[in-house]
Amino acid sequence: MPMLPVAPPQAVPIFSGFDYLTVDAARRRVYAAHTASNALLVVDADTGKIIGQVKVGNLHGVAVDPATGHVFTGNGTDESVSEVDPVTLKEIRSADVPGVIDAIVFDAGNSRIYADEDNGTHVYVIDTKSMKTIATIDVPGHKPEYLAVDPKTHEVYQNITDLQEVAVIDPVTLKVSRTFPTPQVTANHPLQFDPDYRHLIIGGKNGVLATFLPSGTLVGTLAISQQGVDQCDLDRTSHVFVCAGSGTLAVFRDNATGPASLVTTTDISKTAHTVAIDPKAMTVWTVWPQADGDYVAGFKIPKS
Repeated sequence: MPMLPVAPPQAVPIFSGFDYLTVDAARRRVYAAHTASNALLVVDADTGKIIGQVKVGNLHGVAVDPATGHVFTGNGTDESVSEVDPVTLKEIRSADVPGVIDAIVFDAGNSRIYADEDNGTHVYVIDTKSMKTIATIDVPGHKPEYLAVDPKTHEVYQNITDLQEVAVIDPVTLKVSRTFPTPQVTANHPLQFDPDYRHLIIGGKNGVLATFLPSGTLVGTLAISQQGVDQCDLDRTSHVFVCAGSGTLAVFRDNATGPASLVTTTDISKTAHTVAIDPKAMTVWTVWPQADGDYVAGFKIPKS
């Protein structure tokens, strides 16, 4: 059964295109990087209505602090990370970094943002208590692409696309402690970590999802139709995750003792490449640009 929209797509002011999304399920908000307009898009997760936009810079990555509800943005060529109060719709603090930012991830246990350098060789670490950059980590290759945190060990897993591998960052030394190859996927892009199953799920541009243990041991692979898979997002409670790309939203389920399995797919705009899941409502959110403007929409995951 395909997913059905929860409401008609909402038009977003200012045509510019998008990058990453995230959801604050507790506070019923969806956040999207409205890239060229330099604004964080804020959407009501229950109605799909647009609440506002906050100018921060040429943002790409977004992450939420679950304790405060504040949103962090990685501001691309502005070479900064911002903290936004989504209630007042204002940027309240920012930290400069020595490079162009792509994806970011928030480690709540250590109060840190990890931000990878777009087409670069570094991951930057920002202490969110002081809102200052505290480390620049050298990573192998020259194309880090998305990253995830283990909430138990606080290790950070960073895709290295050009080398087809994952670099693992030690949270104490703030250096790469090990790497492991991911030859099953080419141009690895999305990466999610399932802490209960201890699974790293990585998508490649060759139409494969591969599941690994943190040691680098392969659990299994799944062939998918999304040759252009981009962002994925995981609900850690249900182990359901959703991926966007190639004009498709695909819902999968992680399995404790094996690779992921497909649940359902839904056709969407071919320009939609990023996605976020609302685990409370089991709704998938995506954004896309088209000829007459930019849009945001939510889709309900069918009950299995």
